[in-house]
Amino acid sequence: MDDIPGFIGPWEEKFAETQRRFNRRLIVGIAFFTSTAAYAWYSGSLDYVDAPPMINPDDTKAATTTAKSKSLGLGGAKVQPASYTKVPESVPYLLIGAGTASFAAFRAIRSSDPTAKVLVIGEEPYKPYMRPPLSKELWLSDDAPKTLSFKQWNGRERSIFFEHEDFYCRPDQLMERETGGIAVVNNCRVVRVDSEAQKAVLEDGREIHYEKCLIATGGQPKNLPVFEKPELSGKVTLYRTVDDFKALDELSRRAKSVVIVGGGFLGSELACALGRRGIKTGLTVYQVFSEKGCMGRVLPEYLSRWTTEKVRAEGVQVVSSTRITDATPGPRGQVLLKLSSGQEIAADHVVVAAGLEPSIELAKASGLEVDDRIGGFKANAELEARSNLWVAGDALSFYDTKLGRRRVEHHDHAVVTGRLAGENMTGARKPYKHQSMFWSDLGPDVGYEAIGIVESHLQTVGVFARPTEQENDEAAETASVATPVSAKRDDVPRSPDDGDDFEKGVIFYLRDDGVVVGIVLWNIFNRMAVARKIINEHKAYEDFSDLAKLFDIYSED
Repeated sequence: MDDIPGFIGPWEEKFAETQRRFNRRLIVGIAFFTSTAAYAWYSGSLDYVDAPPMINPDDTKAATTTAKSKSLGLGGAKVQPASYTKVPESVPYLLIGAGTASFAAFRAIRSSDPTAKVLVIGEEPYKPYMRPPLSKELWLSDDAPKTLSFKQWNGRERSIFFEHEDFYCRPDQLMERETGGIAVVNNCRVVRVDSEAQKAVLEDGREIHYEKCLIATGGQPKNLPVFEKPELSGKVTLYRTVDDFKALDELSRRAKSVVIVGGGFLGSELACALGRRGIKTGLTVYQVFSEKGCMGRVLPEYLSRWTTEKVRAEGVQVVSSTRITDATPGPRGQVLLKLSSGQEIAADHVVVAAGLEPSIELAKASGLEVDDRIGGFKANAELEARSNLWVAGDALSFYDTKLGRRRVEHHDHAVVTGRLAGENMTGARKPYKHQSMFWSDLGPDVGYEAIGIVESHLQTVGVFARPTEQENDEAAETASVATPVSAKRDDVPRSPDDGDDFEKGVIFYLRDDGVVVGIVLWNIFNRMAVARKIINEHKAYEDFSDLAKLFDIYSED
């Protein structure tokens, strides 16, 4: 699952090759420096002189900013503010946003145009990195805040950064490189795009002309009105970035209690991660949300209830079916939460995981169309919003030729749309056809992958393998459960029972006409290609028990 960003060959091989090259350069450099210094010392040619006075003392601001930042390994060194960075006045390819979608676009552009010169403008102080590990694998390692790396499912170590620092060139050198390359301008914001003049305007007024441009601005975490109080500053985290992970990791090692607000993917993953830590350290972890159970907006109710119990087993105190009506400073520097149920919770810190708001501030100033229903920059099936202007990632409202207009906020979607946008920026003119997927892990008993439209208000049919039957494939019978489906169907499965154990199975999500529009693979892996094929067939099925056999749900793999 975590090998998704490997665009050209396995990511590990590419990284290993880059790392070996970097190490060779480092060793040669050290040897050269040592020999030179030794010669200078013994020959007496080493002399010390005072530095000449600076012509412009203000230039020291950039150096001071850089010096105060710690090196964080692969692609992780914070950089100087963009206002002190020279950027080209004109570039062939401009990517707005320095996340996964932009990096995928860059790789696709370079595949078709090997000498392409690509400039990336990003608001964060880091080079492009993966966000999923921030709520998943990084919490499994004690030194992750320093290394920002984690172990994949195959046991290999991997950085969250897509490439090493020396992979990128300096922005002011980009246009001089005969072989092309990619440069990233960090801590910088584009405030307007003029699609007719084909130029982008930075917040300091500088302009960058482009031939092709991609908007991949991602999104910002939503806050709740009850937490938008000055007196709660420093006590509430909207979790999204590398710095958020490092801060929450440090806080969770000294705090006595934390509240996670939200029962979706991010909230449930963080709750489980902190809950496991709390079992060892004594940290009390609450998870508060309005739904009846964890993942209540995605999973059918019976499976959401079952999942909630698994989250509780991870050391989390789950408080469901309630809203936070007020938040005020409490005793001993805590935050006091009042719930609609009448309950009160006092905690040292609050983490809000209430969803994502697409970053579309550019739209109004740039005259770009926004989707009023689902949010995001509105684009066609080729992901083009205007001539020579494309959109990808979380901020994209696109037309899915199978499922209609959609906006998706997952890592794989950023990879897929970024890659497609990059291909179309080099003349491919391909429509969006690939169905992206997402995954989540909540403790040792819950791991799933999903594709298509998976929303709990849809009709669902779940097919699960009974644990006692998994050892005998021929004798095994399907245990099917479902939320109410169309009365016209003759094969309506039974309703779920409280005693059912949903360890392994497939959940099909249906439209009113019975067409399968989404699939969740529950503790089943390496079958996503089958699920994608079913979604792309865009048809109704009569026998879901038979359909589930395609996923080999009785296998012990």
